[in-house]
Amino acid sequence: MDPARALEQAHIAPEVLTNPGSRINAAQMERISDAAMRELDDEALGWFSRRLPWGSYGMLVRASISAPSLGVALKRWCRHHGLLTDDLELVLRVDGERATLHLNEQRDLGALREFCLVSVARNFHGVACWLIDSRIPLLGAQFPFPAPPHRDVYPLLFSDPVHFEATSAAIHFDAGYLALPLRRDETALQQMLQHALPLTVLQYRRDRLLVQRVRQILNAEPGFSHTAETLATQLALSTRTLHRQLQDEGASLQGLKDEVRQVTAQSLLLRSQRPIKQVAALAGFQNEKSFIRAFRGWTGLSPMEFRRQKPAPLHQVADSNSGSCPM
Repeated sequence: MDPARALEQAHIAPEVLTNPGSRINAAQMERISDAAMRELDDEALGWFSRRLPWGSYGMLVRASISAPSLGVALKRWCRHHGLLTDDLELVLRVDGERATLHLNEQRDLGALREFCLVSVARNFHGVACWLIDSRIPLLGAQFPFPAPPHRDVYPLLFSDPVHFEATSAAIHFDAGYLALPLRRDETALQQMLQHALPLTVLQYRRDRLLVQRVRQILNAEPGFSHTAETLATQLALSTRTLHRQLQDEGASLQGLKDEVRQVTAQSLLLRSQRPIKQVAALAGFQNEKSFIRAFRGWTGLSPMEFRRQKPAPLHQVADSNSGSCPM
């Protein structure tokens, strides 16, 4: 079909098609896709052996939106996607704290293979984020083809690490998001369907598991002097966004740091005989004096007083009574 009308609607000059260095913006991508899907009456844009008529993906969202949690919603999405096409099987699996969406090719996708796998993976991820109104940071992505010339765009779409020449396509994320409840209703769905494409292009900023993720980073390195700047960099956020989102969830960075330091310090005091100065350093304090002051504020006791309250091990109790025990 002649693309002239769709190009005109998207304000894309025909001559840019012959220039490999040409780029379009997100708004043009939305317009060209919308026009093509309507003219072809195929929301899959030719990826599959049969068309996905206009409204197919909206039907998938509508079938999932009544689920009690994201995990149930995404399993429904995968199952119902198989009713639309059997060219690509979507399978959601959970292994411990890691969830993975597998995209299993059931036939040769031909020249549209990369476009298909990338689009379906981003569509799944974008809808998942929208359903819980939260960013879902990806732990990695993999694709079963060689790295393309435009490989530098992949980390923008999927975050690092991205691996090529894998056995199959897949995206990985924290399984904790699967337990979150859905935050969308029919009204929100109708509004989203008016401009659905940005879900696959633009990244969410809000992260409803941010408190948990910050706590995980702090627990992994309790002795490291984490700052808002270093944490924001690890989480791919600005420091302002980090503080604002923590506040929205009823937490603060200082409060989380104090929580982790307290648990670390108490554990070291009860489970080891390390000197107080060493416990202070391992808990992330610059000096012993500031540690003692903070610890007294947490517990009302000094570290030494807290340690002296430690219950004696059972074998020590038995030894102390051994003189009066009958043989």
